[in-house]
Amino acid sequence: MAVSHRGAISFGMVHIPVALYTATQDNDIHFNQLCKKDGSRIKYKKICSHCGEEVEANGIVKGFEYEKDKYVTLTDDDFEKAKSEKDKTIHILHFTDLPDIRPIYFDKTYHAIPENGGDKAFQLLRRAMKDENKIAVAKTVMGTKEKLLALIPTDTGILVETLFFADEVKEAPKEIASAEMNEEELKMAKTLIGAMVKGFEPELYKDEYREKILDIINAKIQGKEITVPKETIIGVVDLMEALKQSLAQVSSSS
Repeated sequence: MAVSHRGAISFGMVHIPVALYTATQDNDIHFNQLCKKDGSRIKYKKICSHCGEEVEANGIVKGFEYEKDKYVTLTDDDFEKAKSEKDKTIHILHFTDLPDIRPIYFDKTYHAIPENGGDKAFQLLRRAMKDENKIAVAKTVMGTKEKLLALIPTDTGILVETLFFADEVKEAPKEIASAEMNEEELKMAKTLIGAMVKGFEPELYKDEYREKILDIINAKIQGKEITVPKETIIGVVDLMEALKQSLAQVSSSS
């Protein structure tokens, strides 16, 4: 597995060399775009707007438009020059409680793995955070962007979550209207929730839609006819009746 980022966790005067590895993977089904007329692959070319010629990847540079149609170009070396040793370090700013960070701020997850000489300090930090039930808020530069991070201790290691900055998070497009509810409805809703409580076991959940798409793909490869089973959704207008029926359904299936 390729290393996504190398640096050191800075914990006061303690420096812990670590490497970050992506903790999730893309299992989506990926499709190619084809010409509807003859089924040929659609190809995209990068064309220079001035000379009209195709440009290869090694002939493309990053440019910042500071005025209309005027650019200053930056190379990979320029981005590296902007990084100080502090920027490359995963610098812990402070510690906090995990529930203090709203879920909307979480972006991508990495495994932090200690490198040579960092095992003891790494385990010390992990154990201390775990015992105190705290997480760390940190910053570093990954690639060409500064990242806000949350370091979350687990039973065996430390997860590093990249976080969105406050100005990257959108508020809801409009306020949700308040609605009146009676105590009986609220009690029934809580009862339904209580009846559906179960521990989270990630291995029990599968991407069923992806499996259906793969079945369709395999059927088409074999020249079979695609059949879609009919599903009936019964709508219940009365909220209390819907809660009662839902509770009865959960009780019968348990």
